[in-house]
Amino acid sequence: MTLALATDAPTFDLPGVDGQQHSLTDYTDKPALAVVWSCNHCPYVQAWEGRMIGLQQEFGERGFQLVAINSNDAENYPEDSFDAMKERASAQGFNFDYLYDEDQSILNAYGAERTPEVFLFDQDRRLVYHGAIDNSREEEGVTQDYLRKAIEAVLAGEEPPVSETPPVGCSVKRK
Repeated sequence: MTLALATDAPTFDLPGVDGQQHSLTDYTDKPALAVVWSCNHCPYVQAWEGRMIGLQQEFGERGFQLVAINSNDAENYPEDSFDAMKERASAQGFNFDYLYDEDQSILNAYGAERTPEVFLFDQDRRLVYHGAIDNSREEEGVTQDYLRKAIEAVLAGEEPPVSETPPVGCSVKRK
């Protein structure tokens, strides 16, 4: 069951590709936090990775933080293993935290079903936007910047103009 709007962010404490543990409390100073389900092999994630990097670059100095979490079953999808995550993050120049949810407990807490799937929380860690990054897998086809507009609203202390859209992408690979 996916988190409902206005729900508090479930806590997490996960290893990152940077060799550090990352928990929800590490981001308490951030007025906007996007938790995005991700992985290495999904062509949808690959199509949106550049935009994820761009959003962190654009809004990071204003207090936005994007955190990507990979919960995929690495036994059946070895390209989503923790070592492969480290390689991809380095090769793609990720400027956001990329965390590994090996036992899928955080996946179960959030109820994510797709990669990529966005959960945007405000300063109080209340869910204010859930869904897709934007409306097109191809960057040149984007006409609706759902996440960008939601981030702008949260940073301005307002409610996002759109609070929920259907997430688009590959299914999360459960064990």
